[in-house]
Amino acid sequence: MGFTIGGIREIRSGARRRGRSSECTAVAEFTGLWGWDAVPGARAADGVCSCGRSGCREPGAHPLEFAPRVPAGATLDDVGRTWGGFPGAAVMLPVGRAFDVLDVSEPAGRRALARLERMGLPLGPVIATPEGRTQFFVAPGAAAELTDLLYRMGWDDPAALDLRGLGPGAFITAPPSDRGGLGPVRWLRPPALDSATRPPEARLLLGTLAYLAHRSRAQGPRETLGRTA
Repeated sequence: MGFTIGGIREIRSGARRRGRSSECTAVAEFTGLWGWDAVPGARAADGVCSCGRSGCREPGAHPLEFAPRVPAGATLDDVGRTWGGFPGAAVMLPVGRAFDVLDVSEPAGRRALARLERMGLPLGPVIATPEGRTQFFVAPGAAAELTDLLYRMGWDDPAALDLRGLGPGAFITAPPSDRGGLGPVRWLRPPALDSATRPPEARLLLGTLAYLAHRSRAQGPRETLGRTA
């Protein structure tokens, strides 16, 4: 893809000139620079979801019903036209086309990220959620292969690990949006031109993630947070 840092500046300066919201600017970067689809999502306050459904199972953490998907390649003007119909909507990214996600507890994820960076392994974007989870972007197909990959690495009971794969049909909340009324989602490792458009294969990260997810669960969150990787 012919994305450039100048393209980022153009999107941001264009947003200032036209008075676009921060959500529009973020979505335009996701679609125009990183090649991701985006969908307007619900918000929550005091446990009540903006979708209006009584007893919503995922308050503030799901796409809005009937909201159109903003496709990869959409421009700032395209995004503004769509998002204008859903003011204040959270930014959600559908999983399974451009990337899958490996989801672990935040203590394990932070330790794994530090270790993987020291090892010089390729890494894609990494998100921290207000629920205390860490989400690693990896190449599509990881979720479907996760159980087999873990089994081949010697994990006979993958279900015992606090590690799951998110694939087609799943959605994640993207920074800087609030999730579930609990606070904003944050980048631990923001998108870059190489890693966002070509996330790494899951197998390159999975050994470290599985080991630290297992260790984090065995030790408990308080002890794990008090130690270094």
